[in-house]
Amino acid sequence: MLLNREQSGKRWHLRPDGVGKVTGKLQYLTDMTLPDMIHGRVLRSSYPYARIVSIDITGAEAMEGVFAVLTSKDVPGLNRFGIATPDQPVFCEDVVRYVGDAIAAVAADSPERAARALEAIRVEYEEWTPMDSTEAALAPGAPVLHEHGPGNVLHRTEIKRGNVEEAFAACEHIVAETYYTPRQMHAYMETEGGLFVPEENGRLHVYAATQHGYKDRMQLSRIIGCSEEDIRVVSSPIGGSFGGKDELNVQPYGALLALRSGRPVKMHNSRKESVRAGLKRHPMKIEMQTGISREGMIQAHRVRITADTGAYATLGAPVLNFCTEHCLGPYSIPHVDVEGISVYTNNGVSGEFRGFGGNQAIFAMEGQMDRLAEIMKMDPWEFRRRNMREKTDPGPLNQRILGTDGLSQVWEAMDRSELWQKHQHLPADPSLPPWIKRGVGAAIAMHGAGLGYGIPDPAGGRLSLNAEGKIEVAFSYEEFGQGLIATLEMMLCDLFHCSTSDLSIIIGDTDRVPHSGSSTASRSTTMAWMALQRLQTPFRSKILSVASTLSGIPADELITGIGGVWRKGQLPPAVTANDTTIDSRVVVSYADLAKDGEAEEWTFDTHFEYPTTPDNVVGGHYLYTYAAVAAEVEVNTLTGEAKLLDTRHVVAAGPVINPMGFIGQIEGGSVMALGFTLTEDAVMQDSRYITTNLDTYLIPTIRDIHTHLEVEAIEELPEGDPYGPRGIGEIGSVALAPAITAAIHQATGVWVNRLPVPRDQLIKPLDVPLQEGVNRS
Repeated sequence: MLLNREQSGKRWHLRPDGVGKVTGKLQYLTDMTLPDMIHGRVLRSSYPYARIVSIDITGAEAMEGVFAVLTSKDVPGLNRFGIATPDQPVFCEDVVRYVGDAIAAVAADSPERAARALEAIRVEYEEWTPMDSTEAALAPGAPVLHEHGPGNVLHRTEIKRGNVEEAFAACEHIVAETYYTPRQMHAYMETEGGLFVPEENGRLHVYAATQHGYKDRMQLSRIIGCSEEDIRVVSSPIGGSFGGKDELNVQPYGALLALRSGRPVKMHNSRKESVRAGLKRHPMKIEMQTGISREGMIQAHRVRITADTGAYATLGAPVLNFCTEHCLGPYSIPHVDVEGISVYTNNGVSGEFRGFGGNQAIFAMEGQMDRLAEIMKMDPWEFRRRNMREKTDPGPLNQRILGTDGLSQVWEAMDRSELWQKHQHLPADPSLPPWIKRGVGAAIAMHGAGLGYGIPDPAGGRLSLNAEGKIEVAFSYEEFGQGLIATLEMMLCDLFHCSTSDLSIIIGDTDRVPHSGSSTASRSTTMAWMALQRLQTPFRSKILSVASTLSGIPADELITGIGGVWRKGQLPPAVTANDTTIDSRVVVSYADLAKDGEAEEWTFDTHFEYPTTPDNVVGGHYLYTYAAVAAEVEVNTLTGEAKLLDTRHVVAAGPVINPMGFIGQIEGGSVMALGFTLTEDAVMQDSRYITTNLDTYLIPTIRDIHTHLEVEAIEELPEGDPYGPRGIGEIGSVALAPAITAAIHQATGVWVNRLPVPRDQLIKPLDVPLQEGVNRS
């Protein structure tokens, strides 16, 4: 179904947080203030790699208005953080490994005085030569950045099957290419920050943007040296994250400064500090060699992935796992030899980013497919169909996965689309000048959801009737712009035939929600749906049972609806919360029901794990979404500028709960992928950012984005599928890059292997006859 306002009808649901966001009235966590609040700042390293000889904080401590000055000596617990590998120091003790490293922190009565206090701290360094590339870090004799990373290797991966050497020897054609992808910034509107409040009862309240409040609480308890229950983390709403706030950022400093000063402490990174210390997408070098038979069937595939994880691990290992899994694409390949390596350097820290390593892998794999199709003189879409995996085939890691028809469905839908059909017979436009060239390209992808086998991936939820007579749902997911609250509203209204005014939705507050995992890995919609499927029956039975007792009407003649419980057959198909006659027709209101019994009697919890493959393959996924993307691109061969004109995304992710939210995620992911493809790169030189702010970092604006975008949703799932709608937070971002570069190739003949697309490769001399009297030079 083509998704748009007209097709969606009454399911075109306005998000409840939309008005506040577009009017600027919504209060984010970094907007919060309190009386007696003071301001925290962090002193960061002057060098990308150096030994700390001495730190003198006496000047800062003596300044008027300064309430706390902290270094590594003031960390009462573990002086490290990191979700998977806690190797990043809160404060460096003796060595700095990148320019974002923290040396000290201060809290003062104004931001300006805090800044002057930082200037008063004296640090003496012994500067060392940084390892500014993976090659330098892997060179024999290179210094080792971490004891747990011998040879500066954080992590290695591999997939081996068949006999690649013999298979290559028998191949009719082989394509070898090396692909390079950039260090992309998340570029969220709200930079890292929050408010940290020590309470009189000894607890610490943390109001800070994160994707995983419970993980933050666990890490902060280790740093502070207290129990997790002594910390409350409130983590929504967030002004954007895209993976960039999954790790701790300002939280350790705000927490420690608040506890030392006894006052609320506000932290808020400037954009420059956010660039300097924040996470980025892993830059990768992917070498691929792919061989095919005379009939155009892929026989052998060799891949070498090198990822620059920067100074600290963060989620570098899982990102490499994901990239390794996805560099085979949705294809059946009998002989495979894949190796990946994630390397510590003195560059900026790389971490989680929308797509989680899939974007880099799919760009490379789909590039191979187009090159091979050209050698075969075959339509590239037909070449893909010929090599696609079957529904019952195992996953890329040879693991069992849940089979669906999603791959063939997105292929077929794209094949018959008007945009892709233009590829076959792209009409010449005589109105265009000769230096303007146009082309159409397409790509296909399968993308795993959830964290994968062997990685804790808890899920669950809580459903209750609260004291105010509201149907209350509670999850530990965060709303960071994806439209989660609107989707939950629609799920609940569908289940209980109620209105949004009957609902109370609680998310992102560790004191009020169960541990149901994080908003990450395209998992929230699936997990919320599965939790509500488990909770709805006992919750509804309780409501109808009590309503039956109170009304004397048998429970099987009752149904939940707007405002309370109705008699079956009397619930009209369309009523609104503003209908003044509702009260007279409701058998028992939710408010009256809530008065019957204790709160515990109205509360239902469920706990489970995200579904994973039953096979012992670390990181292997079980649920996949599928997407096909076509792009029409215009290239100005005088300037090298490429502009995306038109796109079509076909996504197979099961039933669409929230059409507006679905489109929004695909649109947003597509624009983010556009930047990844054409303009964005946080450039570093000698391990220092050359790109230090957004004024030199080219994010697509409204003038740059495609003027036309269509989204088609494939909603079918196997009969009895227990997992429901799949998350689509990432699938819109993973396959646009190869579609664009394929379109560039059709327009110009240039094969692009590096992102963002280098403009100088697209500049072509005009094929204009020489005129008499005009010199060529």
